[in-house]
Amino acid sequence: MTVTADAGWLTSLIRDIADYPTDGVTFRDITPLLGDAAGFSRAVDELSARFADVSVDRVVGIEARGFILAAPVAYRLGAGFVPVRKAGKLPWAVAREEYTLEYGSDKLEIHRDAIHPDERILVVDDVLATGGTASATARLVQGLGGDIVGLGFLIELTDLGGVQRLADYRIESLARYQATGATSDSDTE
Repeated sequence: MTVTADAGWLTSLIRDIADYPTDGVTFRDITPLLGDAAGFSRAVDELSARFADVSVDRVVGIEARGFILAAPVAYRLGAGFVPVRKAGKLPWAVAREEYTLEYGSDKLEIHRDAIHPDERILVVDDVLATGGTASATARLVQGLGGDIVGLGFLIELTDLGGVQRLADYRIESLARYQATGATSDSDTE
């Protein structure tokens, strides 16, 4: 495993769980970070600071841990918060995007009135792995006319292709791991 040098504070608050959810996978558990007031505050502050140079109208959080991070980032940036949810969870008219997972497919939804044309959108999630979930979210936002100013993540798994899949966007990650075979439940739920 390789971690960026300046992310030691963050990685000390992330628990590695071997062989979860399947053999050979190392799961990056952020619940210790979320439970640490100083660490959680620093993560929100650092994610927000990475995008302080751009105007952001709305921050989109991807279900479910993305909500935990995106809402306080939106508050820090003076922006609105928009949830992107699994299919069937939103109570009003939705736009839907299907995306491919390692072993199948899934669907994400957003309220049709959540993003307006030309709004500047920041997408936030906990982990960037293969980029499937983030890519589907980007398509949802752009389908509603939003302009994506960036994607922010706590953790980036560098060898799973997510950055390459999202090469057209600005990506900011607080910690980068090289962990062949590792996955994120964000991209596998």
